[in-house]
Amino acid sequence: MASYNKVLLIGNMTADLELKQTTGGKSVCSFSIAVNRPFVKEDSNAQDVDFINVVTWNKQAEFVAAYFSKGDPILVEGRLQVRSWTDNEDVKRYATEVIAESVSFVRPKPQNAPESSGNEKKCIKGKKNNFSSPNKMNKEPEWEEIPGDEDLPF
Repeated sequence: MASYNKVLLIGNMTADLELKQTTGGKSVCSFSIAVNRPFVKEDSNAQDVDFINVVTWNKQAEFVAAYFSKGDPILVEGRLQVRSWTDNEDVKRYATEVIAESVSFVRPKPQNAPESSGNEKKCIKGKKNNFSSPNKMNKEPEWEEIPGDEDLPF
């Protein structure tokens, strides 16, 4: 049986972040983002908001805690996870959260952000985002002339 678990979200941070350490010394940062969800209600295009919990670990947690704060837009790529536990009153509890595999700035990188932290989001085609020069991101593709194209089968 095949399975696939991938989440891609763009939203705004709902609160300032706090970086914590596990007893084993690993960095962890949990936060929530607000993501708009359009819906139609009697001739109006309104939007509702979903608040989605996200968890980042290690260097990525330190990166998020250092460069994001309440209200900032953020792109999160990761996987959905559902945890369960039994509380002190023997009631089974559940939590659904996104475990972030990568995060990225949605707007240009702040001036104080590191030049290359290794945590920048990579584009889907495998090229790094170039936040310092938006013109390079929008440049025309470079085409190569293929000699003798009259023999091509299409």
